Amino acid sequence: MAPKRRSTRKAPKSPSPVPVPAEEVPQAAPEDAAISQPNQESCPACTPETRELMESSRKESWIECDSCNTWYHWRCAGNGEDVDNIAKWYCADCTKADSSRVVTLKAPTRKSSRKRTQRDYASLDSGIGSDPNRWLRLMEKKAIKKDPFKRMKGNELDSWLEDDETAFREPIVIEDPEGLGMKMPPEGLTVEHVAEYIGEDQPVEVVDVASQSSSPGWNLGKWADYIELEPSKRDKILNVISLEISGTELANMILPPKFVRDLDWVENFWPGTKKNKQNNYPKVQLYCLMGVANAWTDWHIDFAGSSVYYHIHHGSKVFYFIRPTPANLAAYEKWSGSELQYTTWLGDMCDDVYKVELVQGNTMIIPSGWIHAVHTPVDTLVFGGNFLHSYDVPTQLRVREIEIATQVPKKFRFPLFSKLCWYVCDKYLRDLKSAAGVSLPTRVLNGIVALSEFLVSEARILETGSDQAKKETKEQIPSDRIKDAPAVARELRWRAKQALGCQSDDEGAVRPIQRAGSLSLAGTKRRRLDDREETPSHFRNFKPKLWDAIVTSQPEESQRVSKTPRPHEGDEWTKAYTGSDDAAQLSIDEEMEEANVSSRKEVVVKVRRTAKGLERHRIERTVEEWRWDS
Repeated sequence: MAPKRRSTRKAPKSPSPVPVPAEEVPQAAPEDAAISQPNQESCPACTPETRELMESSRKESWIECDSCNTWYHWRCAGNGEDVDNIAKWYCADCTKADSSRVVTLKAPTRKSSRKRTQRDYASLDSGIGSDPNRWLRLMEKKAIKKDPFKRMKGNELDSWLEDDETAFREPIVIEDPEGLGMKMPPEGLTVEHVAEYIGEDQPVEVVDVASQSSSPGWNLGKWADYIELEPSKRDKILNVISLEISGTELANMILPPKFVRDLDWVENFWPGTKKNKQNNYPKVQLYCLMGVANAWTDWHIDFAGSSVYYHIHHGSKVFYFIRPTPANLAAYEKWSGSELQYTTWLGDMCDDVYKVELVQGNTMIIPSGWIHAVHTPVDTLVFGGNFLHSYDVPTQLRVREIEIATQVPKKFRFPLFSKLCWYVCDKYLRDLKSAAGVSLPTRVLNGIVALSEFLVSEARILETGSDQAKKETKEQIPSDRIKDAPAVARELRWRAKQALGCQSDDEGAVRPIQRAGSLSLAGTKRRRLDDREETPSHFRNFKPKLWDAIVTSQPEESQRVSKTPRPHEGDEWTKAYTGSDDAAQLSIDEEMEEANVSSRKEVVVKVRRTAKGLERHRIERTVEEWRWDS
């Protein structure tokens, strides 16, 4: 039987008022009654020299004799071998008593003798090699602009989103956390405390900055030891950017900003009864990021185009941003996952790069889809999280398409993305069907249309996809809420279009046009309904509410003559006639001709009873016909 081993770490001083868990010291199990230990701090082999060394040490390993079950400090009784390599161990007294008791080592891990080609991507850039500072060197002499982003106060965010149609399309910086409705750990918290609260054995993904790839075999205890080293003694520059801490003791000290909680799909749409520690909900709301001086995170977009809140607990960060325009996203898609990623500064392929510097106490909120890279000037501790929301669904879906196109592994994508979308669909559909009615901002309604189009495409997989595709899609549909997914998706689309003032005849009538931060409707077919006519639907057991009366006024007709050039071949002429009643927008170089303009104005009034009283729509149309004499 292998010897028992334990590791104890001296508890760091707690950042008041947060208590630090009591130090874990090896204790005898009930059956180990014969253990001989003078006290919890010493072992039978302790000497003044080893005690002095242990005074300055943060962590001590213990080992138990396989014969007498006595616990020893490995520093005192060991032979310099790594304690994790020991298979059987006996103390000096037991070895003297029986010479057959021999310390043995574990068999080495089997390794394949097959040669593998290891590609050092960090060495692709000639002359820089695996230098972790290659990323900053690559950036030298590049055109970088000072950021134009808003600096706001926490208590301004709610009214800003309600009153400003352009709100939350660019990153914002809140220099002081007051008014954010946010809770963060006390200032004295260190990486030591993070390891204590979460557990030193907790595996953690560590990124080697030189290669921008994972460095295996790390846990929080080992990471805390690394952080404690002087920068000059660190053999590599490493970074931790994906430690999600929901459900831990540390998570109890953190509350995201109110602005974020009000928008977050997971917070507002995922059923509270289905959130637990078994990872069956999207755990993306609480991250602890720990970077050392000169760490670099290369260009990326957060998974599924999710937005981010980012608070500097201590230290500083420098962000570099690229707008998520269609052209920039296309450049990012071409760059991501290709050889360009290791040899090319993405900013050279895009329009503008903006620089934002953050210091201790600053909070930044990054909207959907923004491409960014991050430099860490000094050792820094950050708390933040990701969230999807309804104000820019098209960009979120566009980034998801890029992830699929560039073959991003599923473990690096937004967890349970489709299932979350179905929960959002279910809630918005119930809101839109509510007898009391709801009033949603146009940006949110546009987002619901985009969401419904995505879910309709998922529904088509259920109807026409392969067996495997059907199985995978069905697994993402919450059967406790969604009984008929194709019907629900199509009904949500119909109701969202209705709320936007559109009448849709078929599935292709309204197409979402994806632009960064916005969505417009094109190809809309409209028609007037008779008073008892029903709109054709593509979902079962659904009948729209009928208008109680529709009255069309007698058209008012008029004639006039206007001087304007004739429309010519090509597309440019259409721009001149879409926003004006005369030729004011036309080029003066065009030859002007007289045109006869017939104008017809119609007014349609629709009314119906509602639970609150009545609903009345008044629609005015002006139709013009322009004719030139031949």
